[in-house]
Amino acid sequence: MALLEGCVGVEDLVLLEPLEQEPLLRNLQLRYEKKEIYTYIGNVLISVNPYQQLPIYGPEFIAKYRDYTFYELKPHIYALANVAYQSLRDRDRDQCILITGESGAGKTEASKLVMSYVAAVCGKGEEVNSVKEQLLQSNPVLEDLLEKSRVVKQLEGERNFHIFYQLLAGADAHLLKALKLERDTSGYTYLNQKVSRVDGMDDTSNFKAVQSAMTVIGFSEEEIQQVLEVTALVLKLGNVELADEFQANGISASGIQDGRGIQEIGEMMGLKSEELEKALCSRTMKTAKEKVVTALNVIQAQYARDALAKNIYSRLFNWIVNRINESIKVGTGEKKKVMGVLDIYGFEILEDNSFEQFVINYCNEKLQQVFIEMTLKEEQEEYEREGIPWTKVDYFDNGIICNLIEHNQRGILAMLDEECLRPGVVSDTTFLAKLNQLFSKHNHYESKVTQNAQRQYDHTMGLSSFRICHYAGKVTYNVNSFIDKNNDLLFRDLSEAMWKARHPLLRSLFPEGDPKQASLKRPPTAGAQFKNSVAILMKNLYSKNPNYIRCIKPNEHQQQGQFSSELVDVQTRYLGLLENVRVRRAGYAYRQRYGPFLERYRLLSRSTWPRWNGEDREGVEKVVGELSLSSEELAFGKTKIFIRSPKTLFFLEEQRRLRLQQLATIIQKTYRGWRCRAHYQLMRKSQIVISAWFRGSRQRILYGKIKSSVLLIQAFVRGWKARKDYRKYFRSGAALTLSNFIYKSITQKFLLGLKDNLPSTNILDSTWPAAPYRCFHAANQELRQLFYRWKCKKFLDQLSPKQVEILREKVCASELFKGKKASYPQSVPIPFHGDYIGLQGNPKLQKLTNGTDGPVLMAETVKKVNRGNGKISSRILLLTKGHVILIDTKKSQPKTVIGLDSVAGVSVTSFKDGLFSLHMSEISSAGSKGDFLLVSEHVIELLTRMSRAVLDATQKQLPVTVTENFSVRFKESSVTVKVIQGPEGGRNGKLSCKKKGSRGLEVTV
Repeated sequence: MALLEGCVGVEDLVLLEPLEQEPLLRNLQLRYEKKEIYTYIGNVLISVNPYQQLPIYGPEFIAKYRDYTFYELKPHIYALANVAYQSLRDRDRDQCILITGESGAGKTEASKLVMSYVAAVCGKGEEVNSVKEQLLQSNPVLEDLLEKSRVVKQLEGERNFHIFYQLLAGADAHLLKALKLERDTSGYTYLNQKVSRVDGMDDTSNFKAVQSAMTVIGFSEEEIQQVLEVTALVLKLGNVELADEFQANGISASGIQDGRGIQEIGEMMGLKSEELEKALCSRTMKTAKEKVVTALNVIQAQYARDALAKNIYSRLFNWIVNRINESIKVGTGEKKKVMGVLDIYGFEILEDNSFEQFVINYCNEKLQQVFIEMTLKEEQEEYEREGIPWTKVDYFDNGIICNLIEHNQRGILAMLDEECLRPGVVSDTTFLAKLNQLFSKHNHYESKVTQNAQRQYDHTMGLSSFRICHYAGKVTYNVNSFIDKNNDLLFRDLSEAMWKARHPLLRSLFPEGDPKQASLKRPPTAGAQFKNSVAILMKNLYSKNPNYIRCIKPNEHQQQGQFSSELVDVQTRYLGLLENVRVRRAGYAYRQRYGPFLERYRLLSRSTWPRWNGEDREGVEKVVGELSLSSEELAFGKTKIFIRSPKTLFFLEEQRRLRLQQLATIIQKTYRGWRCRAHYQLMRKSQIVISAWFRGSRQRILYGKIKSSVLLIQAFVRGWKARKDYRKYFRSGAALTLSNFIYKSITQKFLLGLKDNLPSTNILDSTWPAAPYRCFHAANQELRQLFYRWKCKKFLDQLSPKQVEILREKVCASELFKGKKASYPQSVPIPFHGDYIGLQGNPKLQKLTNGTDGPVLMAETVKKVNRGNGKISSRILLLTKGHVILIDTKKSQPKTVIGLDSVAGVSVTSFKDGLFSLHMSEISSAGSKGDFLLVSEHVIELLTRMSRAVLDATQKQLPVTVTENFSVRFKESSVTVKVIQGPEGGRNGKLSCKKKGSRGLEVTV
């Protein structure tokens, strides 16, 4: 068990020092703020609701906790569930897990986690998996249908059961119509209007989850529909309004104020509305001889209405529980092991405590009695197993309180039943008077009468109240409505009316309404029923091994990270946590098996450190013997060592911490020495290796120099001798002959190799083999140029005259605009078309071209920009071999005829636009009007063909200037044109012109 290392606070409150309420609260708060929501009291688990999803659940953590014992890991609900499951599986002991706490403390979530864990580890098999799924799916169903007291009245800040809100929010329009419900929650009396929503809860999706869960459990579609219909009936009963009426004899009576509502309820029940109204507003008293019908006043009728709603809801809940139990029931021939999960409301003290709080606190009093007795029993059994003498433990025995409430003849419940059954005038006041008389000298009972008798003054005690000193504190109960709530009878008229209903599920919930089973015997009171239920529960608990989960609500607002010490203080007192710790601490606070204890603390003894080869118990005795611990603080069992005081355990932990520091120092010292020695040895070895290599290298270099010198001298000597002996055999021109022969040979080899490695004839392939020798570099480049020209000629020879012309135009466009105008790359793959206005289909335009020189090279619609005001007008431009003709698009008449010899140059922008300027020579007739500012959608093609036409006509190149700033002549002056790029960059073809003074024009493209 990790006691203190890395722990947040104290993980087990048995080890808390000092053992007081304030340190307990501080410890819980410290752990909660660090998101450690679980804490132990021995094998009891305390769970503080975090109001958020923590990453401590799921398959990974289930696998982790199933492989360790209870104290080996951090406190967790999985650890407790694992202990319960292993005891069930290995020891064949039935288990019960008691989950207590008030509303909002996380009891339901805790029960779900327990069931999820058990379902995950209980093995495989088709039947087991089915039961597991049904068990888990029962949670969303049962958590929406709980005790009946909340149906008609809710506490402050609390809403009614979730199922009502989920039904109204999640049901579709068709289902709502079938149930005769409206979606607005404000239209229902039983629903708390102040708290209709809960943060973080989606009622719509939760309703779908409930429907799905019921299907998985095994409910049929018909059963689900019937359950929803009965639930809707409860809601609608709350809207039945009752009014005062008077009989003929003047006796007050009651009647239904809204006939439509009671009629709808009757239709859903399959019952006549008159019969239902009669059952709600009257009561039939039957004896052996006669039958008397008594009219109910408004208050009595309202009580009957609410009693019917609560009974319907309560019986529906019981029916669902029985239906689920039937679904998951194992075969009758199998051996049964039982694990029960009890989710029960904790001890409750409100500002106004009534009958409900009385019975809830009675149940918790009994649970506390079971807990104390079974805890002491478990302690005593462990002591006996380990051979430790058992001494009686002094503790507060709350049996006297339980006896005060449940004694068969002289208990409060017995007095309440007696008062309900006796003839004559019966009221809450007479009941209180009987209690005051009977318990006037009881140490755990107080009232205004008993206080006055003892001359005590307490302004908090009312005249209609009594107080019981419970184990968790004093609780004052208001006796008003005790008699009525104890009776809590459903009038026989209502039971018989429900039996007459044709609704199958509703009819089955009231078997006592069957006239054949009618009984004149008075049914048991609510207190008697509750007492019997508690007795059955206690019998069940005593027959099983109990496990406890205490749930705590950290704040009233259900906000994560908030810890209200006052609220938690109240809950810890109600749950009796401090009393639980005291019981656990009554003997030995800590016990551990010898093996794990020795493994943890063997480093404290020289005899057991660093290794111990003897028995574990002997080793533990050696450790505690050398620490000189008091014999009163220790006890040695058969398999465990017992330590009485947490201080002794903390002393052991402190000694272990100091010893670990010493050992860490020794380890560090040893490691540093080893590291320094290893480093020195490595450096020394490296130095020897480096020296050896250096000396060897130096000698090898010296030897190599001497050897090369000797060989050089030998070669010179041999050459001199050979030349001297054989000079007479050589001709004077032999060297030149040999060199020519060698050069021709390598030339031949180069050319033959080039022949075999020529690149492909594709004109785009520019690869060429490199020259093998530098002397062939110039020849190689010349051959490369020849080969490339040959490939080009061969390619051109394959082309038709038309294809050659197209290629020439593209080459001309490339020379004019490549790398200069942004629209050029898009024009490369597009063939030049020439005619963009359908010239062949326009007879008027054909007449205009008949008198021109040669065919029309280019025909398209352009836009002419007025140099004076910037306005744009459309023109048809015709380009022939000698002229540029601008034609009015509306009248199809020539506006301007420009000779190509009059064109002095062209200015065009570098953008993607089609704007260009035709500059006229001043001596021409067309030039008298000035230059032309035009916009063409095919500016690349137009200027390319115009350039070629000018070259053919004048034998001069047409100057094409790419610029964004140029001047155009306008009459006798000039206008400066500045072209700027707009957001679209000229891609959309739109441009706008703006005058800048008298001699400026700004064009945005």
